[in-house]
Amino acid sequence: MLKDSQQAGLKMNLLPKSSKEFSSAEYWETFFKKRGASAFEWYGSYVDHCAVLHKYIKLKDKVLVVGCGNSELSEQMYDVGYQGITNIDISEVVIDQMKERNATCRPTMVFMKMDMVQMEFGDSQFQVVLDKGTLDAVMTDESDETLLNVDKMFAEIGRVLQVGGRFVCISLAQDHIAKKAVSYFSQQGWPVRIHTVEEQSTANRQFMMPVFIFIFTKFKKIPGAGHKILEMCSEEQDKPLRLDSVGQLLEVVKGRQQYALLRNHLSKNSTSGENVSLTLCDNVSGKSRYTFYIVDLLSVKASRTNHFAIFIVPQGRETEWLFGTDEGRRQLGKSAEFKRLLVVVLHRDQLYESMEAIQSELSGKVMELAPPGLPPNQQVPFLSVGGDVGVRTVQYRGTSDMSGEYVIEDVKGEDGSYFRHLIFLSNVNVVQSEAKLLHTFSKSVPSQRKKKKDKRRGRPCSEAERTSNLKTGQAVDKSYLCCDHHRAMIAGLALLSKKDGLFAGNASYDVIMFDVDSKDTTLGMSCPPLAFVDDVFLLKVRNLLAPQGLFILNLVCRDRILKEKVMVALKGVFPLIYLQKIEGEVNEILYCQLTMELKARSKDLLEVGQNLENTLKKHGKHWDQTYKLAEMLKTVTIV
Repeated sequence: MLKDSQQAGLKMNLLPKSSKEFSSAEYWETFFKKRGASAFEWYGSYVDHCAVLHKYIKLKDKVLVVGCGNSELSEQMYDVGYQGITNIDISEVVIDQMKERNATCRPTMVFMKMDMVQMEFGDSQFQVVLDKGTLDAVMTDESDETLLNVDKMFAEIGRVLQVGGRFVCISLAQDHIAKKAVSYFSQQGWPVRIHTVEEQSTANRQFMMPVFIFIFTKFKKIPGAGHKILEMCSEEQDKPLRLDSVGQLLEVVKGRQQYALLRNHLSKNSTSGENVSLTLCDNVSGKSRYTFYIVDLLSVKASRTNHFAIFIVPQGRETEWLFGTDEGRRQLGKSAEFKRLLVVVLHRDQLYESMEAIQSELSGKVMELAPPGLPPNQQVPFLSVGGDVGVRTVQYRGTSDMSGEYVIEDVKGEDGSYFRHLIFLSNVNVVQSEAKLLHTFSKSVPSQRKKKKDKRRGRPCSEAERTSNLKTGQAVDKSYLCCDHHRAMIAGLALLSKKDGLFAGNASYDVIMFDVDSKDTTLGMSCPPLAFVDDVFLLKVRNLLAPQGLFILNLVCRDRILKEKVMVALKGVFPLIYLQKIEGEVNEILYCQLTMELKARSKDLLEVGQNLENTLKKHGKHWDQTYKLAEMLKTVTIV
């Protein structure tokens, strides 16, 4: 008996020195002589493929297996009732082996030495041509010689198939192979359908990549017919996903391959230090439905019950720091104390009936992402906050010339309060603007009836998109500021010496504020755009300010050298600059004034801050009690 190391060495010796040898008859003669009569299952066993094969191959069909090798596939098909099978291979050695192996137990199965690019059969002789890995072995590259052989192979398959017959091709679907096959047969007017093989047995698999079964159905070519039938199937889908182009179909295949590689990686390794995520799409619409974020924590000590958990983020709360940032999700993982936490984000424009329905929908898929070492039959908990799927009501949709598509939506926050968000769909994890609503929303789930498309650039959403009991003109909490840097900017108004209100005349302003994000991602400064702190522009700002006016700037700059240049430019125009740093943020608020005579003492700042807060609080008007102006000014320093 061979030891494991000897067996591994034998397998290595059987592999070709060059991939081009896969397409040579000499290689396969040598291969099967060394291998002997034992079966070699490249792409899984009959058990893996039978669910798909039985859909497209009838028991009475005449089946041609091209490049049969010594696989047991045709033998197992014969044993379950497929009696009309003919097998061909370019290797005389393997054909002799297979004849000898099946002479007694499968007397009507045929084995013939034949080159599939020049077959000896008559036209339209078979209902099915079956290929398991042969196309992959032939198309090792995209040289002219190889492409010519593949064209001959496809032409011969088309010739020996009857109209309505099926070419069933089991393949790893490498990019160049899938593109060639799908393009060739779709141009011939043949419908194309691809199945992902759901593995039943993995012990003898030779590859990490998933296996696909291509179904090409022979139709008569109709001149001028431009419509192509291109479909993708998987076991979890009730019906095929119809694609509009060859490119779209191949992208779906590539997505399945990437997912398989990710699964393989996650089953063997920790992702600690990596930011790993994937998005699952709705089977029917193809739109994003769930996004998974994998959080692995090496610091968590493993026990039997804390290997793996799923955390579902209620819809509308995915923009919160804890759920919407890598650092926040790591903090969430530490709090949950699981070795691997799978954070699930729900997408807008999708209907989620309940937490229980989500768990039922995800239970099979999430287990494919389980960590190594998960004990068998281990129950995996689903976690969340609030106990429900959350509330998200889209109030308005539109398109901005500068920033593209956007939505205005109302969501329920952590404490049960409701907020109105402006979100640009180019960056769905960032809330561009947030307002707090004062009244209570209905908790009913919005209807999702189909609506006629509205071609206007911006439109109020129909009643089908609104929560049923919402009232128009909801009251907004005007005292609410969602960001600490916005609060700091307002607190800076205490630096104004005027006590009789702000003034904006034709010639000058008491206050000018800049809180503008930059679209240039190549710079280390995301706010403001570089042009807003140019010397010439800053002079224009100074000229617009009243003598005792105040210029407030939100500066977000990670580039130390660039920040120094900005500060030099500001000091060249404004002699007096206060700095307010925001704890936990990159934002820094700069209060700029035109003369050092306006310099205030720290004690005075706290006093005028309290006075400003008292002024802003109006009798009978709501005031956000978490906003303390004087507190915001405690850490202000002069630059």
